[in-house]
Amino acid sequence: MAFALYLVGSKDTGALGFTSGEKGAIMGTGSMLLYLLPLFTGAIADRVGYKKVLILSYAMYISGYWMVATFDSFSMVFASYIYLAVAGALFKPIISAMISKTTTSETSSIGFGIFYMMINIGGFIGPFIAGAIYQKSWDWVFYISMITISINYIFVFFFFKEPGREKGDTDESLGQVFLQAIKNIAITLSNIKYVLFLLIMVAFWTAFNQLYYAFPVFVDDWVDTSNLYQALHSVWPWLAESIGTPQGTITAVTIGSLDAFFIILFQIWISGMVMRYKPLNAMMSGIFVLAIGVGMMFAFQNSFFIIIGVLVFSVGEMASSPKFTEYVGSIAPADKKALYMGTSFLPIALGHQLAGFVSGDMYDRAAGKIHLLKQEVAKRGLEIPEVSETFSKNEYWNKATELMNMNNSELTNFLWTNYNPSKIWMLYAGIAVSAVVALFIYDKLILKSKS
Repeated sequence: MAFALYLVGSKDTGALGFTSGEKGAIMGTGSMLLYLLPLFTGAIADRVGYKKVLILSYAMYISGYWMVATFDSFSMVFASYIYLAVAGALFKPIISAMISKTTTSETSSIGFGIFYMMINIGGFIGPFIAGAIYQKSWDWVFYISMITISINYIFVFFFFKEPGREKGDTDESLGQVFLQAIKNIAITLSNIKYVLFLLIMVAFWTAFNQLYYAFPVFVDDWVDTSNLYQALHSVWPWLAESIGTPQGTITAVTIGSLDAFFIILFQIWISGMVMRYKPLNAMMSGIFVLAIGVGMMFAFQNSFFIIIGVLVFSVGEMASSPKFTEYVGSIAPADKKALYMGTSFLPIALGHQLAGFVSGDMYDRAAGKIHLLKQEVAKRGLEIPEVSETFSKNEYWNKATELMNMNNSELTNFLWTNYNPSKIWMLYAGIAVSAVVALFIYDKLILKSKS
């Protein structure tokens, strides 16, 4: 969430000042590779050893964060993010495999439960800290990330125990392993019904990922969070001052991190509610709820409604996302469960790529603040230099407020009223609803009511 703002934020704040299209290309492509490459990188870890791959992954993470913080051209930042994605793809399959190898049938449930709890604790704390410090220094967001990753070396060198590997894990060359991985993917994707299901779920992941791609930019541009800050300050002044900005607002990244916080609080309860329903029905209900949440997240300027939207979104996520994994496991043949679980990452990967696309130029034309301001400037015939290396987005905005004789909030509200950027909610919620409709048709016609 912070990275999206770093890419498109005004250069005079320490951000990069890229367009939404450039942001979508960087985040979409990198995140797509993060979920696609584990189909192959897991084989590398099995072949050369988990500890060696973790050491390499952490080194790439540290250097990758340094590169992202240092470079400022589109091509170099793009390459740096791809480099970070490879680091993540090396790391990603190892942890799941470690839990699988070091737990039994009796303890695997609690093992994976702890694992997903840690993911969401990190998913809350990381953006929460970033949201509190990025307005003071973008560099420190990356420095703290580098320090945090470095701490993992303590665990990998002093506490990590290499799990036992099967003989077959080391007998084959990497080339043979990669070739076998491609064959396995082809075998799995020969199931047409399964492929149709994966294609439908691309729409779900495309809508879901707007929490990271478009939501922080939208809130940063259009939502005045000062009322949220004041409400929190009246109850807990220290917390408001710690996480708020010097201007008396709450950052978009901090608000977005509440999704993980709600999951920490409510996942077990929501899972208990939906466990009685078959996976497809639970997914349809959950994605529909998520559609309502994502609609609310982009439909209002009121920060309290935005938080309610994040809560509704997280409820939909908790009901649908785990059921996706459960459904894949339930339809997989007994001797191909690992293959099916591996290819279940494909719609997540494609969903990231499409999320980058619909949060790029499409978002800019509908809801990009500077893009809409440029339309108004052209309509009024005002002369303002174009945004460039020497003339930032903030300078463009400030010049426009001066020439239009409005303050910051007045111009924001003028654009909100006259250009209706909130209409972007229809696109993102509509993508999620299309997944619900497609799943319903898939269930009734393709599966003939059997799942």
